[in-house]
Amino acid sequence: MNAPKDYIRDYMSEPVIDAAGAALVIIDMQYATGSRQGALARTLKAQGSSVGDYRFARIEGSVLPSIIKLRAHFHRLQRPVIHVTLGSALPDASDAPRHMRKLLASCSNHVGSREHEILDELKPVAGEHVVRKTTVGAFASTSIDSLLRSLRVDQIYMVGVSTNMCVESTAREAADRGYQVTLVEDACGTTFEDLHQVTLRNFQRLFGRVASSAQVLAELQGAA
Repeated sequence: MNAPKDYIRDYMSEPVIDAAGAALVIIDMQYATGSRQGALARTLKAQGSSVGDYRFARIEGSVLPSIIKLRAHFHRLQRPVIHVTLGSALPDASDAPRHMRKLLASCSNHVGSREHEILDELKPVAGEHVVRKTTVGAFASTSIDSLLRSLRVDQIYMVGVSTNMCVESTAREAADRGYQVTLVEDACGTTFEDLHQVTLRNFQRLFGRVASSAQVLAELQGAA
């Protein structure tokens, strides 16, 4: 028996794909929590924990390769690429919200540290933008909204980590501000697969779209 249709779909607006208004927003692809060589991975290994195995395998096998392809495509289209980083200005993270301080300080994720840096494979190049946040959602602690509007962006393709935390929070904030948001499924990752899947399912109920990187590449090429 087929599951009943989710009523909320009747209230979703149909997406309008226009490459001229699109931007790629890359969330928190940094060494602190986005690399097997980073602080989080080292801590888990020292504890004898395997809880990060899925996370880092997904980043290496799907998230990073997909982002690299998308980034190159946005360059070809001459559309903005915006890196969002998470991290404090101070080593003790006292400039960050209370609930973020222990995570940032424990991972040495502050300006000037290797942990705060974006992965070498995605190192920002001339013409790309970088904004630093101290909150889970980027709109709460950065000028990303002003940047996007100055670049005449109204459609955001969002990628990075973690799907259910910083990616989702930023995507929801963007949707509430009127942006058309697409979460690129194979270019996002988190620690548990079920968290990834339920986040995507919930997001596309009302906030925005979910698509694969192959779908995004095709639709933007067709709309260019």
